[in-house]
Amino acid sequence: MSNSQKIALQIKANLENVTELTPDGEDFRWYLKFRCTNCGEESDKWIYLSQDITVPMKGSRGQANLVTKCKMCSRDSSLVLFSDILPDTISKYTIEDSNKFKSIVTFDCRGISIIDFSPRNGFKCCGIETNTKFEDVNLEEKEWVDYDERQNQPVGIYDVQYQFVTVK
Repeated sequence: MSNSQKIALQIKANLENVTELTPDGEDFRWYLKFRCTNCGEESDKWIYLSQDITVPMKGSRGQANLVTKCKMCSRDSSLVLFSDILPDTISKYTIEDSNKFKSIVTFDCRGISIIDFSPRNGFKCCGIETNTKFEDVNLEEKEWVDYDERQNQPVGIYDVQYQFVTVK
């Protein structure tokens, strides 16, 4: 396999009366688009990967969360969700992080780089003062609104943005 590069997904959002926004569980689906680092071909379809799904890497004893082949140059690529190697790469986005970019997960990419992310359902968060649990939070529209009955006030996540950064 070609050399690997670690890419962190950072999000930025405005949290209202909620904290600890995080992907819910090992079956959380990260929807991504990729670019082949060999020929530059970009995926046109969303591809998801999750921690609970691993597939064998061709010509290796290793496993990866995603193994794909470039349609243009036919080169095998793999992407490994790095949670079992780098401690705490899946992290919570808290009220203190509000309106700042913060890494929430790091991927180990070999032969591909990540070019796009689609936040969808499967996130969770909790009420800032009540600890009310909100599950299956859907960020596909780049915002989410609900109501905290125990706090008698609206809760929300607004202006969701993301970026990718290469990490060492």
